[in-house]
Amino acid sequence: MEDRFLELIEDSIKTHWALPAFSDYNGHTFHYKDVARRIEKYHILLKNAGIRKGDKVALVGRNSSNWAICFFGTLAYGAVVVPILHDFKPDNIHHIVNHSEAKAVLAASSNWKNLNESKMPDVKLFMLLDDFSVIKAKNKEVYRVCSHINEYFGKRYPHYFSPSDVKYHIEKPEELAVLNYTSGTTSFSKGVMIPYRSLWSNTQFAYDHLPFINAGDNIVCMLPMAHMYGLAFEILNSVNKGCHVHFLTRTPSPKIIGEAFSRVRPKLILAVPLIIEKIVKNRIFPELEKPLIKLLLKTPILNKRVLKTISDKLEAAFGGQFEEIVIGGATLNKEVETFLKMIHFRYTVGYGMTECGPLISYEQWDTFRQGSVGRIVDRMEAKIESPDPEHVVGEILVRGTNVTSGYYKNPEATKDVMMPDGWMRTGDLGTIDQDGFLYIRGRSKTMILGASGQNIYLEEIEDRLNNMIYVAESLVISQNGKLIALIYPDWEQIDKAGIEHSQIQKLMQKNIDQLNMELPGYSKVSACKVHQEEFEKTPKRSIKRYLYQPAD
Repeated sequence: MEDRFLELIEDSIKTHWALPAFSDYNGHTFHYKDVARRIEKYHILLKNAGIRKGDKVALVGRNSSNWAICFFGTLAYGAVVVPILHDFKPDNIHHIVNHSEAKAVLAASSNWKNLNESKMPDVKLFMLLDDFSVIKAKNKEVYRVCSHINEYFGKRYPHYFSPSDVKYHIEKPEELAVLNYTSGTTSFSKGVMIPYRSLWSNTQFAYDHLPFINAGDNIVCMLPMAHMYGLAFEILNSVNKGCHVHFLTRTPSPKIIGEAFSRVRPKLILAVPLIIEKIVKNRIFPELEKPLIKLLLKTPILNKRVLKTISDKLEAAFGGQFEEIVIGGATLNKEVETFLKMIHFRYTVGYGMTECGPLISYEQWDTFRQGSVGRIVDRMEAKIESPDPEHVVGEILVRGTNVTSGYYKNPEATKDVMMPDGWMRTGDLGTIDQDGFLYIRGRSKTMILGASGQNIYLEEIEDRLNNMIYVAESLVISQNGKLIALIYPDWEQIDKAGIEHSQIQKLMQKNIDQLNMELPGYSKVSACKVHQEEFEKTPKRSIKRYLYQPAD
């Protein structure tokens, strides 16, 4: 059968046998041949635990080499992966394990200590991701198999384990590969069914359209692998190309990210807007405010040289070796994007969703149009539900090989988004120009109508507010017919400036007054409330809006 995802992975492991595959931050490195051996030993354990093809296997933990090995190992066995974000609460993890009908749970020790196995009664096998040890198994023989795994492996391959011994499950295009429980901005988790055709199509697109990625290149994995964006392009693409993936294995703080980029010098960087915006707004924008720099920027001859110096400094912050930074998961701040375009920074913005595994649109950095999210990718179609798709905003509909087969055990939710003719409702609003570039205007659930029927796009208001002084992030909600801005201040900058916290409400109100001068009357903000703590986020670092929307 053609167009098989597991065939891509099998061929890559055989081809890149002696190359490094996975490294943990300041830890062990696995070569592709090591990964292949670990997968075979893992298969022996699954078989003895009574796990069958088609069974669900849940993975819970931070990014790590072992997580990646178990992900590929589960698929290669013919089972279905249920990736669960490590920072989900225990009750949510129990629910996902039970709802997915998982028969095996592989958890990091940091997650396992908070879980209760009695609340997951149908699980046959519990293992630690840290060292592949068995915590509990219904078949007692599994304990012996685990403690003598090298002996069992030796019996299966008595002479020598070579690339010719790597033979993985032969899947069908519609077969379920990944069951991904989203944590969305406007609703609670649903189990998105990702078939093999979607994994293949996304991986093949990256192979075809990222020609600068080659075997042996370094990639830093900082996005959660339990989410499709990071999984598809930091992991699936990297393994398919024979790259060396470096897992941060801990919370990707700016310091750790900076150290990793400096040491690893990745060829491709995947990022969410928040990471880029923090670096630009905190490191670069203050430089531009210095009197000497302002003066030099006004001098035409020196202007280009100054901007080149700034661009070099920003590139160095990302390791200096990258061919492109792909930004996705949420809208990029317009002021930051304008600046990046001005200094000819090698960035592009893509668009996708878990339901498309994830890719919908992309364009390489040098042909990318500012403000857009690229053009529709191979094997996908998109259209705007609007009388004039280029000028009148409408909901974005998509159809094609990447699209989900629905929500697991949730026909109502599936029916809400899947149309009879194969088109899927994304819930996003946008336009598309005559050259096929897609432009996002916001979520359909966050567009509200003004008193006289005007469309109010809350994200556009937030984007302006986020550019204002001492604002880290904001959320605009509708309450009793009025717009209220919830603001999380940039406490780090406030403390640096020596401003008393008691003055913050006044400062934020000044921002609102200035904002309202820029907005039409029907979308003015009535009041603001200061948040002491950062807003709760999805894996893509989008704010979980539903947690903050009051019931009118």
